[in-house]
Amino acid sequence: MKFLKLSTCIMLGMGPAATWAQDLSATTDFSEERVFLGTIFVSAPLNPEAEDGVSITSEALALSNPADLSELFAAEPTLSVGGGIPMAQKLYVNGIEENNLAISIDGARQNNRIFHHNTTTLIDPSLLQAVRIDPGVAPADAGPGALAGALEYETVDVEDLLDEGDNFGGAFKTEYDSNGDVFTNSLTTFAREGRFEALAFARFATGNDREDGNGDAILGSTTNLTSLLGKVAYETETGGRFELALEQVADDALRPYRANIGFINGGRPVPETRSYDLTRTNLSFEYTTVQPTAYWDPTFRLSYSGTTLINDELNLSTTAYSEGETSSLNGEISNSFELALGEVNAGVDFFSDETFLNYENSANPSWNDTAGEELTNIGVFAQLRMEPTLNTRLSTGVRADFQRFTGVDGTEQSTSGLSFNASGEVDVTNNLTLSAGYSHVWGGIELAENYILNSGWDYSVAEIEDVTADNFYLAASYKAGWGVFDGKLFSTQIDNSRAATWGGGPALTADVEATGFELGFSSNWDSGFVRVGYANTDTEVNGLNADSYTANYLTIPLGEMLSVQAAHQFNNGLIIGGDIQHALDFTLTDTVYTSSVDIAGYTVVNTFAEYRPNNIDGLTVRAEVNNLFDEAYVARATYGQDFASVEPNYEEGRSFGLSVEYAF
Repeated sequence: MKFLKLSTCIMLGMGPAATWAQDLSATTDFSEERVFLGTIFVSAPLNPEAEDGVSITSEALALSNPADLSELFAAEPTLSVGGGIPMAQKLYVNGIEENNLAISIDGARQNNRIFHHNTTTLIDPSLLQAVRIDPGVAPADAGPGALAGALEYETVDVEDLLDEGDNFGGAFKTEYDSNGDVFTNSLTTFAREGRFEALAFARFATGNDREDGNGDAILGSTTNLTSLLGKVAYETETGGRFELALEQVADDALRPYRANIGFINGGRPVPETRSYDLTRTNLSFEYTTVQPTAYWDPTFRLSYSGTTLINDELNLSTTAYSEGETSSLNGEISNSFELALGEVNAGVDFFSDETFLNYENSANPSWNDTAGEELTNIGVFAQLRMEPTLNTRLSTGVRADFQRFTGVDGTEQSTSGLSFNASGEVDVTNNLTLSAGYSHVWGGIELAENYILNSGWDYSVAEIEDVTADNFYLAASYKAGWGVFDGKLFSTQIDNSRAATWGGGPALTADVEATGFELGFSSNWDSGFVRVGYANTDTEVNGLNADSYTANYLTIPLGEMLSVQAAHQFNNGLIIGGDIQHALDFTLTDTVYTSSVDIAGYTVVNTFAEYRPNNIDGLTVRAEVNNLFDEAYVARATYGQDFASVEPNYEEGRSFGLSVEYAF
């Protein structure tokens, strides 16, 4: 069986930087990969591939052993996760909330704008093989609605886990986290017989409330997570590959009444906690080929994704019951073929998205309401990737989308638009590489959040405006021999983003802008690396600095972030490492609600030691200390810390973790 070895290629998201790939028997060199600056690629298995854009390929999934989104992206200063608990976590890419990206899991489009108080995409990092992020400028074949880029999650396949010549394998892993007494057990089995292969994965995590750095219990922070993944695949004699994948994550526990907020001082009286029962399901059927030719490298995909959230308050003073559901039926037919100067991927894709809300109140039945919206989209796209010279890489693409929208009262609206992108890089010298990219994205109409749907909305007052976005970046990378220096400027501007409210109507809009820069340095040696990243991001909504309330589903106040990551592997099978996240003090001025507010900075240090004894094949023992210095802090991307009336969700304090995995 293949281990998820510590085989790490670090490229700081801006340029091809230092490479480190080391296991006990071999070294892998990724330095020959030709990639474009900009893309963030986090991969688990050995020898990852990146199409265009720069990889930060750290085997971050193995290196940091992430349990949630905040740990998965901890080493990247331009990727911010806030919320305090997984049920409330949201990801911000270059300052823009993830709902403004084209998000997919195993190619299946995600439609997860269900409730602004809970997470957008609940996912279990332990079942991931790779994560690819195109921040800002995304290719046309990344899918519709890539207003601020694209985010692709890819789950593990049998070929990622099974060695050549083996037909069966698996792994059992048990974990303990001292903060909250969290116990986690997972089992993976996989097999292939002839041309068939199958994989099954299950993970269960339970625990009590956690404590923050002050020693106070974090309200509603219990753990009750179930994660499942199943895959079956068949390859024909001619190379055709059929794969069916089912992935599901469920979280069911008492959470803060507003999951992303501890409580509101002076707000309307509500219970401290209520039930949040969230289930996200992803089902995808795909045909590809493992024997592509110059003119035949197809993708045929049909997928379903859906998220259901239930808040049952019937046994509380509020006596309410809410059930929201978002779903997407989507697919793609495309083919990649070679031209004289490069490769073109062209095709069509579609989605049919629906939102639905059912609200019941036993004390006030007149408040009961049921509402839903629908949106269908057909897109045509082509993306050209080429190397016109030995030192130049270019990518450009265009897509056209055609939409039909149906409101809660049956009102229909049709619209269409064009999107285009261009990016490239040039090796000015053997040591200096420059790159730039621009995209104009037409997003059309966006479905409203489930929990603010109102069956009384009047769509005749004003048509819903088309949302559009413009993205730009300029980057440079310089190899100094003993390390690599990187820099990048970025900008995203989104116009007419839908900002409907229950009482304000369905056609309200908002404009958002995020600008900033990042700097990085990385250095490697035979069996280790260190990398440092810094990002400074400014965000605005409707021309004013963003606050966390008016910026819902758009952005968040961020300021300056610094990250450090390092690891070293010894010849005896021991790996040690850690990471640091440092948020600088931030004064937020000139928002809708305040002229000036101070947001405190923080420093969080995480360390680990992992041991794979040479004489016990398949055994991995890992010990880690997270939040080593017991910092009491609120993650910078967490809602509400810019309002005196809000008690935001704190992150957990010091925790000791121990895990044992046996692979067979």
